[in-house]
Amino acid sequence: MSRKRNNPVRLKKAERQRLKVMIARGEASARSITRARILLKADEGGCEDAHGGQWPDTRIADALDVGRSTVRRVRERFVAEGLRAALVHRKPKATKPKKLDGSQEAHLIALACSKPPRGRKRWSVRLLAERFVELECAQEPISRELVRRTLKKVP
Repeated sequence: MSRKRNNPVRLKKAERQRLKVMIARGEASARSITRARILLKADEGGCEDAHGGQWPDTRIADALDVGRSTVRRVRERFVAEGLRAALVHRKPKATKPKKLDGSQEAHLIALACSKPPRGRKRWSVRLLAERFVELECAQEPISRELVRRTLKKVP
């Protein structure tokens, strides 16, 4: 006896055909094609194999070499938002704003290229971070790691 699914995938005939054509052509991104395969295997309306088209999530994950959570997320997005949303990659919502803007990065690079403080042979990352805040180039203290990453970007 199979367990009742929280998010059953029931594809319409046109949706099922669209997914099959998308997979056959192979012109979409690999991620979209994998998601299309997930939906086809999870479809409870199709009768394509012994399971009636509704493979268990673990079997889908093993067959397509993806994680079970990926199968679950694709299934949830299809039920909640539709076919298009389930196939397209959604960019992450939570992105951190940059601590330094372009002019601040330029000031930091110029400071790193300037003459080091008296008694020092060269600038250390710690000294650069402290001096950058002393010059009031940044509104808040910056970390040594931020200075290191900023300077690493420069060739």
